[in-house]
Amino acid sequence: MIETKAISKTVSTSEGLLTILKPIDVLVKSGETVAIVGASGSGKSTLLGLLAGLDTVSTGEIYLDGQPLHSMDEEQRAQLRGEKVGFIFQSFMLVQSLTALENIMLPAQIAGLADAKQRGQEILELVGLGHRSHHYPNQLSGGEQQRVAIARAFIARPKILFADEPTGNLDSENSDKIEDLLFKLNEDSNTTLILVTHDHELAQRCQRQLHMHAGELSEASSDISQGAARVG
Repeated sequence: MIETKAISKTVSTSEGLLTILKPIDVLVKSGETVAIVGASGSGKSTLLGLLAGLDTVSTGEIYLDGQPLHSMDEEQRAQLRGEKVGFIFQSFMLVQSLTALENIMLPAQIAGLADAKQRGQEILELVGLGHRSHHYPNQLSGGEQQRVAIARAFIARPKILFADEPTGNLDSENSDKIEDLLFKLNEDSNTTLILVTHDHELAQRCQRQLHMHAGELSEASSDISQGAARVG
């Protein structure tokens, strides 16, 4: 589902070039759940952004479901994201002027799906918020907002889901509920899941854990297919 070949990321600063990611090769198979862990500033969110096509690599090649992200322009990457990718963010990223249902419907509408409203209502029921469909984000708790964000991520039935600290803004009780919901929907949909987290317990729920340190990636789990992740 995701394959990279020696991807790296450097940025220009007032003091010269700064290397954020050193050459990385990684393979994520369809249906896998993968956690990227590491200290703040290690490069894990940068890597997630590259894998999702939200940013461009400095060198190397990256393929999402066989499509060459590295050779696409922003319009092409946006189209690919709309067709195959879902996102969950730590800060929820809900549109404040839209209701819960309208927020969930957005990706389906962008994808041109005629049954966006029906899908939205169905998945809103699945996440236990059918009675909150006409409420706005500021009328929902943090846990409820994240459930809306998860429903939005799954509505277009993406092949791959990226989550950046999906429980980072929640208390422990809500975190547990959100984790259970995320993995249940992911299993039901057979979606490939790649998440960034500081939460060790959340990472352990994934089939694989990859560790970022100073821009380098290594396998943090012992029960993984040979050669699935390696530093270039």
